[in-house]
Order: sequence, then C-alpha cells, then structure tokens
Amino acid sequence: MSAEEFGERIQPYETIEEWKPRTRLGWLVKEGKIGSLKEIFDMNMRIKEPEIVDALLGRELQHEIIDINMVQKMTDAGRITRFRVVVVVGNQNGFVGLGVGKARQLRIAVDKALADAKLNIIPVRRGCGSFECGCSEPHSIPYQVRGKAGSVDVVLKPAPKGTGLVAGDTAKVILRYAGIRDIWSWSRGKTSTTINFAQAVFDALKRAYRFVSVSEWGR
Repeated sequence: MSAEEFGERIQPYETIEEWKPRTRLGWLVKEGKIGSLKEIFDMNMRIKEPEIVDALLGRELQHEIIDINMVQKMTDAGRITRFRVVVVVGNQNGFVGLGVGKARQLRIAVDKALADAKLNIIPVRRGCGSFECGCSEPHSIPYQVRGKAGSVDVVLKPAPKGTGLVAGDTAKVILRYAGIRDIWSWSRGKTSTTINFAQAVFDALKRAYRFVSVSEWGR
C-alpha cells in the first residue's frame, strides 16, 4: 500500500531547514561535511536521526506500507488495541530500510514505522553473481545469501538479466526498493506472516553487505 492509497501523504514532522540536529553526525550532515549515506557507512557511524536520511536522499527516498494489522496487549486497565504498521523505504538504487510502528492511532503508527525504517536503512550490495549472465551490472546480488526471522527462512540467489523478481509479493516490494531487478528466492516457514517474511528478506540483504566480493578488492 502506497502513501497515496493510504489516503494521505506522509510528511516528516519538520522540514530540513527547521531541523535542529541532536547528534554530532546530524550536525556534520546539516553543515554539508558529509554528503552521502555511503560516507556514513564507510565510517561505520550509526544513524540516530531520521532527518539525516531525509537530508541526504531527499526526493530520491520513497516509501510504501506493506502491512497494517491490529495487535492487543493486556494491562491492569484492561485490553489495549493498537495498530501495527510495517513500512519499507528506499531509493531503488542501493539503499533500503524496514521499520515497524505501533500506536492507537493509525497515522501515528505510520509515522513511527517510517521513522524506524529510516533509522534502519542499510546499503545493499548489488552485482551480477549469476554464471548464466556475467554482465558485471548491478541488477542482482553478487552471491547467495540467507536471512531468517521467526519461523521464516529465506535464501536469495543471483539470477541472470531478464529473470525478474522470482519471490513472494512482500519480498518483491523490499527487493524493488533496494534496486534489485533480477533474483531467485527460496523460502520456508509461515511466510503468510508478513512481518516475519519482510524481516527475513531484509536480514538477507543486511548479511550480504558483511562480505566483500572479489571484484571489490582494492577499492
């Protein structure tokens, strides 16, 4: 579900001009001393303010709601019902984030999930690891990776150009926002649980960045 399908466009609480950074990294970004997310990850710094992502990606950043569910919690005052929203953000060119938000009001839950997704944004290692292709373009992933969340286990495999996204609907959304166009996938577990399926795919993409392929040696 996109923001337009949700019925209203999601906007951050404050614009970049009104943003007052609360961390050292935030001040470096606002002062222009850091100009890209890649620099942040190269320095192994942690993003603690969602406005940092807004400032660096700007209009490139897109988002989509992939799940809305009702959850309940028992307290001394009785049963409390809240909305749980799962949101994916990305620029469809190498950066993707997944976030979860809970609140009694749907709009607040969406805003929390969007902020959480920006804080969890990660770089995606793309490439062409398929022996059937060998084109060196970043249309797939460089090697096979596995991700897990709850009972769901997901394996992502490189695919030749033109294959498309051979995966479930939830996985397709995350992979598309990550900038991956061709991939094969295998999964097991209760994939109908959207949040676990999404987190398993996101975990696989996160693990892919822990390794350096041969083509990237010396960079």
